[in-house]
Amino acid sequence: MQSASIARLSIRYTGNTTNLRAHLQRHHADKLASPQPKKTRDPTQTTLDNTTSKLPSNSVRAQKITESVVHYICKGLCPYSVVENTGFRFMINTLDPRYVIPTRSYMTDKAVPRMYDKVKDNVKSALSSAPRVALTCDGWTSRATEAFVTITCHYVNEEWELMSHVLQTRAMHESHTGSNIAELLKAALEEWDLVSKDPAIVTDNAANMSVAAELAGMLHFRCFAHTLNLASQRALKLPAVARLLGRVRRISTFFKRSTTASHVLRQKQKLLELPEHKLITDVVTRWNSAHDMLERFLEQQPAVSAALLSNELRKTEKEVCTLCESDITSAEEIVDAMKPMKIATLVMSKESSPTLSVVAPLHAQLIQDFQESRADSEIVKEIKAAICQDLSKRYMDQQKETMYVCSALDPRFKALPFLPDDEREEIYLRITAEARRIQELFQEEAEVIPGEEDNHVEDKDDIPASPPPKKKKDLCCLADLLGSTYSAGPKVRHRTTQAQAEEEMSRYKEAPPLSLAEGSPLSWWKEHENEYPLMSRLAKVYLCIPGTSVSSERVFSKAGDIVTAQRSVLSSKHVDQLLFLNKNLKS
Repeated sequence: MQSASIARLSIRYTGNTTNLRAHLQRHHADKLASPQPKKTRDPTQTTLDNTTSKLPSNSVRAQKITESVVHYICKGLCPYSVVENTGFRFMINTLDPRYVIPTRSYMTDKAVPRMYDKVKDNVKSALSSAPRVALTCDGWTSRATEAFVTITCHYVNEEWELMSHVLQTRAMHESHTGSNIAELLKAALEEWDLVSKDPAIVTDNAANMSVAAELAGMLHFRCFAHTLNLASQRALKLPAVARLLGRVRRISTFFKRSTTASHVLRQKQKLLELPEHKLITDVVTRWNSAHDMLERFLEQQPAVSAALLSNELRKTEKEVCTLCESDITSAEEIVDAMKPMKIATLVMSKESSPTLSVVAPLHAQLIQDFQESRADSEIVKEIKAAICQDLSKRYMDQQKETMYVCSALDPRFKALPFLPDDEREEIYLRITAEARRIQELFQEEAEVIPGEEDNHVEDKDDIPASPPPKKKKDLCCLADLLGSTYSAGPKVRHRTTQAQAEEEMSRYKEAPPLSLAEGSPLSWWKEHENEYPLMSRLAKVYLCIPGTSVSSERVFSKAGDIVTAQRSVLSSKHVDQLLFLNKNLKS
């Protein structure tokens, strides 16, 4: 009877589920304790993940990601088509599924140009505060046989750091004559507001570059690394040297092309306990590659001779023979004789800031090192004569004097030991005069523009002027008569700018020189700027000039990676923007 009444019992279920749950716990505990089957989700059911809205293109997050993609393209010199790459799109979608990747045309026409304009304004602002700038310029040809000219700018900033900015890379379809390049340089100076910066320019030794610099009215210096290459190439073209290089080149090319020969060479290297280095083949345009080729051959000569005499190679390659003992001796003499040129080339290529101040000491030292001695063999005498003759005709007239000034302003070389006493004193006098002139110009620019005081007074018309004090005639007459002799206090004597410049030069010459291993000249000037205020301004003017255009050539070497036949759809404007952002975007 009781069970029947429970079955007919009505339980309230509206409002909440407490009553139902209490009933189950009291009368149907077994049902409540049994595991409930899990509901399977319908795969077509809409979830929160795929209902998340995409980021608007004008949102802060989307714009930041787009700028990062532009940064990736420019710093890596990637083609614009990377935004269409499946792997790239998968990566971006994994990082943020809400981001909509821009199209290739958007990156080409909007995103990259917008970034270019922004960075260009920043570079222009930085250049405006530079006391002087120097340019490096050179032409290069892409793999798609399109000619370009890249211009790079160098200056010393307020923190005494040598800064470099690629300004432009322009296609040049006209003939690369001096007049055409001069017009390009003038246009660049106008575009970047550099005409008033007394720009100097460093290029290779090509005649058209010299003509262009002269027509553009710029002080021109020849790249010292290129000068070293020309002098060394002259020595390498001597008949005896060229014959030896040809034989070594033939052997290294044979081991490079033959897999069997390479395998035998590695076996001989292990057997003779030599470094497992590959032979080097020289490049015609880089003289130091010939030096490296001879050095590597001499290092591996026992293994090379053993490999060439092995049965595996003598059966098939009978025309390749080892060098005789005299050839090995000549190779050793050539390597030793050319070593100073190799060191100088490495200095100009690897130094972080190879300014013009390094050129004169290196130039003088090399001429001294390549003087003949009685112990030299005939081949060494010919090499030294060729190099010394070529170096002696470089850097004449105004170029030489400016190089000496740069070296004197470098605390490492300020003693100028390579100059006679009279020439050294003339350089010191020139530095003193230029320091005085720059200080006078600085003072003129710092003076208040005439008429500003009057305008300032007119703005205060509302303030009543106090009546001028009455002059006592007797005291006024006495002051007029004896004021110059009996002044109220001691007369302060201000040093003239000339005297200050001479005093700074005297202290600078007596100060200990900076060791070659201690640091850079710019760091030294930063530390002593307050001690030599006049000369420090002059140092910024001269130490911004590079001694080589090798740093710019590193830019050109990257250019071929983006201007290939497969990517020839890139216009010259796109190439200009990519190379500009590649060097000027901050990581």
